[in-house]
Amino acid sequence: MTLQWVAVAAFLYAEIGLLILFCLPFIPPQRWQKIFSYAFWGKIATFWNKAFLTIIILLIVLFLDAVREVRKYSTTHALEKSSTSRPDAYEHTQMKLFRAQRNLYISGFSLFFWLVLRRLVILITQLAKELSNKGVLKVQADNTNKAAKKFMEENERLKWILKSYSKDEDRVLEAENRTLIDEKEKLKTELKKTSDALSKAQNDVMTMKMQSERLSKEYDRLLREHTEVQDRLEKSNKKGL
Repeated sequence: MTLQWVAVAAFLYAEIGLLILFCLPFIPPQRWQKIFSYAFWGKIATFWNKAFLTIIILLIVLFLDAVREVRKYSTTHALEKSSTSRPDAYEHTQMKLFRAQRNLYISGFSLFFWLVLRRLVILITQLAKELSNKGVLKVQADNTNKAAKKFMEENERLKWILKSYSKDEDRVLEAENRTLIDEKEKLKTELKKTSDALSKAQNDVMTMKMQSERLSKEYDRLLREHTEVQDRLEKSNKKGL
């Protein structure tokens, strides 16, 4: 195996190890997000993107070269297999075909796992953010539920207080209404008494007025009689003289 394919094979094993590490269930996505959020990764972000594209291009080139080698040695293998004159050449071609196929699998899986690895890192980061948002939303929902429950209890308490106040107010209004009705009846009674007294006083006044008129007439009559008697006496005295 040449140096380049040894490097590709080591790269493939490293990818498999990272994939297994990322898929471990006891390491939560939040821990990976903390690791990915280190300042070190921010500093090499530009370099990392370029390295990612460079590795993809190299793997594609190696994969296409492996495809070419497989096709080349597959055709040669078929020709030498049909020929029985050179058995050593057939074995040599078969060995090269095996190596080309091995290189094809190594480069193909390396390219595939490299894309999967990048996608897995993105998904882990998104999952960690969603879990963090879920935690925040859960806390907000719990706070909202607590506030809503508190408001409902406060509303029930206010309703009960308002209902109690309404009952007390109805009682007060009923008592005041009764008091007003009693005062009204008292006023009616007093007004009736006052009216009766006024009518009686008016009757007494009329009676006294009538008696006064009769007395005045009687006084006038007596005064006239007295005057007549006095005149007669004077006349009698004059005649006696």
